Amino acid sequence: MALEITFSDKTFENKKRNPEEFSEIALEIRRDIIKSLYLAKSGHSGGTLGTSDIFSVLFFGGVMKYNPNDPEWKERDRFVLSAGHLCPVLYSTLARAGYFSTEELYRLRKYGSRLQGHPGYDMKLPGIESSTGSLGQGVSIAVGMAMSDKLVDKNNRKIFALTGDGEIEEGTVWEAAMAAANYKLDNFCWILDNNDCQIDGRVRDVMSIYPIAQKFEAFGFDVINIDGHNYSEIIKAFEKFKSNHESKIGKPTAIIARTIMGKGVSFMEDNYIWHGNPPNEEQAKIALHDLK
Repeated sequence: MALEITFSDKTFENKKRNPEEFSEIALEIRRDIIKSLYLAKSGHSGGTLGTSDIFSVLFFGGVMKYNPNDPEWKERDRFVLSAGHLCPVLYSTLARAGYFSTEELYRLRKYGSRLQGHPGYDMKLPGIESSTGSLGQGVSIAVGMAMSDKLVDKNNRKIFALTGDGEIEEGTVWEAAMAAANYKLDNFCWILDNNDCQIDGRVRDVMSIYPIAQKFEAFGFDVINIDGHNYSEIIKAFEKFKSNHESKIGKPTAIIARTIMGKGVSFMEDNYIWHGNPPNEEQAKIALHDLK
């Protein structure tokens, strides 16, 4: 029997929650990812599934200030997905937050769609703050946003950026880190997806970035190490960043989140082969069964 794909129209409020409440949201996001990638027949499965828990807390746990009915709200916090290839998790999250209809998830990577293979600011998709995809550049853009907010506009906004661990092999990443510390950007939160997988192998084997925490500390960051699938730890990390921001400690925050590539799908977990591959029909059936 052919696989029939439907997307629910369920949306979620952005509010403080108990840790156990996030599992339902993350599960909905993971199902969206599998469905949209299967329909697109291209895209990145592993990292999107691996970061779903982080996205569920960041967007639906009262961490960020935003308004889906007014995407350009001046007091909003901003999020930049520097690892632009992980956009299916961001698209699902924005749809579930009410920025646009979940019906658009059918159109991932289709010609003329606003949901392209990397986020495009020119596509006018609500909730997208910057075009990203050239690895290392998104976090530099986010640091520029944080500099503008803190040094020029002197507002109270927070800036979040997420990079992959393979992405920090790029030199421009460390120029951004140096600038963030130099300008004392305590309004900036760098989230690092540390699954030790990139497209052609283990990060530690391709170009080792370890020890990560010590590198960020040396660059002047307040570093928080967490299990990226433990909701209590994710919540506490964002609360610590919020405290850093409000206390004006003069340091940017780096949250190093240990994650499992392909989290939730049995045959994808911790397998770098799934960095850049979508599921076929049989694999999608298995994955959706895993994500019941």
